[in-house]
Amino acid sequence: MIDGECVVTETLAYGKSEERQELNGPFSHIYVEEKVLLDEGYRKKAEEIISHFPEAVVVRIGHYKDVFNRHKQNYVKQHHAQALILAVKQGTLVYPGAKVCQSMGNKHFYYTSCMMNCLFDCEYCYLKGMYPSGNMVIFLNLKDIFSEVEALLKEHPVYLCVSYDSDLMAIEKLTGYVREWIDFTNRHPDLTIEVRTKAGNIDFESLVEGPGKGICCRPESCDGLKEASVNVNASDDGKQESPVSSRNIFAFTLSPEYVVRHYEHKTGSLEGRIRSVKKALELGFTVRLCFDPMISCPDWRSEYGSMMDKVFAEIPVEKIYDFSVGSFRLSEEYLKNMRRNMPDSAVVQYPYENDHGVYHYSRKLTDEMENRMVEKLCEKVPEEKIFRWSSVNE
Repeated sequence: MIDGECVVTETLAYGKSEERQELNGPFSHIYVEEKVLLDEGYRKKAEEIISHFPEAVVVRIGHYKDVFNRHKQNYVKQHHAQALILAVKQGTLVYPGAKVCQSMGNKHFYYTSCMMNCLFDCEYCYLKGMYPSGNMVIFLNLKDIFSEVEALLKEHPVYLCVSYDSDLMAIEKLTGYVREWIDFTNRHPDLTIEVRTKAGNIDFESLVEGPGKGICCRPESCDGLKEASVNVNASDDGKQESPVSSRNIFAFTLSPEYVVRHYEHKTGSLEGRIRSVKKALELGFTVRLCFDPMISCPDWRSEYGSMMDKVFAEIPVEKIYDFSVGSFRLSEEYLKNMRRNMPDSAVVQYPYENDHGVYHYSRKLTDEMENRMVEKLCEKVPEEKIFRWSSVNE
């Protein structure tokens, strides 16, 4: 149960120094907004989440920004020992898609954030430059987001990225949000959603079974999450049935093992992601493969070439819905913040070019990397199924 008498103190979660914060384990402290405690539905959801961390210290706060927006926080150090904040999101809940993100040819492109920050720890992630805190916020008022989407659907069809500022698949066992989005999308024929992930060994069968079971991605960082063991529903003739329509798109970011090991910390391995792709296809899910962002690394030609050989050997790419290709790009403001906090990161400190406030590789390197990927994909799939960021945003 949540102790409603707890009060936030200056030293409870962090200590008076960043060094003290690093002594805590992930989610050793959980902050709960006052609004959550006063609403029976939110409180019940919060207690479900907190039950996964029986040793956590639960702290009552007035507003999530009281903790998340504190001055002089160190995002990088905090991410090694994240606190969890349970809150109710207010104001606008659904936003037009950003220009630096691919719309995949959809006119009415939007995104929403059910949470802030991510369980995974990719060095190049723009969240490190956008947020003042490395702690994770989960918003419990998912139904309010649904209502805002329904209002948009009265005007036009909607293509919505629901895992935009985080990786919902990584914590599905905690929230059940991916399953709720699937159910919501199935009830609204003019809605298409994308769930993007870098998780490996995803238990997709739990989505097929039904609500309440959840996905457990089983990454190395999920020490506090218990694995789910479920069976797939079957029809009378023995064939597997899926509750997922083709409008639920699961988009996997695939990167060479070098990039995964050096820059995409705590994420699923390339092999693990490929296994998840194969399982998703086997169960009838719609799958998108994202080679975006492509990251320049030593001998990148060989690294990406080996990755594509593995992809073609193990994934039936003719069953993939479409493909996304794009190289690293990031806003000037975010990269400035990241460079200040990550002086030893090769991917952050790389001498990118600045083009109207967006940092990216040189045009020569960008074209070489992306053209090589597109040409490789064209050996196996029709070009019209390939969406290249640089070509659609120039």
